Amino acid sequence: MPREENADPVAATDGSPPDGAAGAADEAARRGDQERREITGRAGIVAAGTLASRALGLVRDQVLAGVFSRAATDAFFVAFLLPNVLRQLLAEGAVQTAVLPVLSQTRERSGEAEAKRAFRALRGLSLIALSVVSVLGVLAAPLLVDLFAGGFRQHEGQYERTVSLARWVFPYIFFMGTAALGVAALNTHRRFVATSFAPALLNIAFIVCALALPGWLGARGTDQIFAMAFGVLIGGALQVVAQWPSLKKIGYLSLPSFELRHPAVREALRRMGPVLIGVGVYYVDVILARRFLSELDVGSQSYFAYALRLCDFPQGIFVMALQTATLPSLSALFARGELGEVAKTFSYGMRLSLFVGFAATLGVVFLAEPIVVMIFQRGQFDAEAARETGRSLAALGLHIWLVAAVRQLVAVYYAMGDTRTPVVVAALDLAAFVALALALRGPLGHVGVSLAVSGASLVQMLLLWAWLGRRLPGIDHLGVMRSGARSLLASLLAGLGAWLLVAQLAGLTSQGALARLVPGLVGCVSFVVLFLVAARLLKSEELSAIGGPLIRRLRRRG
Repeated sequence: MPREENADPVAATDGSPPDGAAGAADEAARRGDQERREITGRAGIVAAGTLASRALGLVRDQVLAGVFSRAATDAFFVAFLLPNVLRQLLAEGAVQTAVLPVLSQTRERSGEAEAKRAFRALRGLSLIALSVVSVLGVLAAPLLVDLFAGGFRQHEGQYERTVSLARWVFPYIFFMGTAALGVAALNTHRRFVATSFAPALLNIAFIVCALALPGWLGARGTDQIFAMAFGVLIGGALQVVAQWPSLKKIGYLSLPSFELRHPAVREALRRMGPVLIGVGVYYVDVILARRFLSELDVGSQSYFAYALRLCDFPQGIFVMALQTATLPSLSALFARGELGEVAKTFSYGMRLSLFVGFAATLGVVFLAEPIVVMIFQRGQFDAEAARETGRSLAALGLHIWLVAAVRQLVAVYYAMGDTRTPVVVAALDLAAFVALALALRGPLGHVGVSLAVSGASLVQMLLLWAWLGRRLPGIDHLGVMRSGARSLLASLLAGLGAWLLVAQLAGLTSQGALARLVPGLVGCVSFVVLFLVAARLLKSEELSAIGGPLIRRLRRRG
């Protein structure tokens, strides 16, 4: 919690603040303005790195869809889900919303030397925990697969194949947990390049292994899908190594200590449990979704996984970039006790998140099937698979803007040290998902499970937003709603225009591989152009806030 001397100044007896208090308030406002101006610049760096990773991720999934059968990818997606969800919880949950604020506060209050000491202690704790989790995951692979994909027992050999894959890929969590702590140190120092571009190495490893190893494995009587297990482990190790030069520059590449009683370690542990529950509810929904999908027809896992990957593309490029760029500012402002600036920075981040979130949501919903056809329909991924994946994508796409809002909401809760509220909301969100999934999977199949994910995200967003106003006065609710309405209108106009244009090209999807690219490509380009025009006509301030830094950077280089 902020120290007493950082609280708002008390007014003087004549009703005006003393000169020192006025100066402090002006300085706080100046720092807050500076933090907000830097957010879009940082987000641009993160988005560029994430764009590279997500683009390679789409190439990876294209290779997977074309090289392996849907039964094989069903098994791999479930096996990789287990350590990958833990990775997302660590990197985007515990580290970003628990460890990073602790490191930031330690630097602000105790200095750089103490922050380095805290990092070494946290690294020691991390190595112990990750080693234990990795060993337990390998040993418990049959139980985990049975829990999350018990329906695979209905298909001969599918359960056993998934268990074997899970045992191979589970140590990935050791590498990614190690990398996640490095992300916290680098982001605390506002160094986003290495942390943003390193994930691309995983997808490079996937692509190389998927193209080079199946034939070699098959010739030796080994299931070819195990090529992807090699890709997982190689990619994880590469991401750790890629951080070393940047960590060395800031003095954080040193041996871990096992000073487990360090105050920063205790504070991180105090926050971490509730953080994992609160931030991880989305991933719990996804895990339960896999369980429900395993009881449906063959291919349901893959349809959902490919749709989720396409939703992750805009989420990773824009949504996570904004959260990653905003959280250090929120943590630093709160550490200084500047609650008014925390509220302003949150409102600013929320407006930007809704701007990109609504655009991504409506783009995906209106153009779902053309996008899937353009990216995946080749090899063993036929027209039926494209149609079913498109249906799942349209349902899952509805939650993109909700995730964008939830990321900003959760970040400010944890920056303020409130770990209880997100946990309560997480429990309600989980109950909503289970109820929706059970009600919808019967009549709608895998599409019903996708809709349940979106519905549960809506419950989570509404509850977090409603309760935040009581904790953080000064939020510009009206400004956020007005901005969101403009962004939604621009997205709707762009989506309708692009959909009408693509409808005229629908016949091309059956006229060869090259022709199948045209509807999706034309739809995406036309949506972006129409959205930018509509946002400009509606005088959206967020367009200037996001585009301004990019234009200035291009002019300087020109």
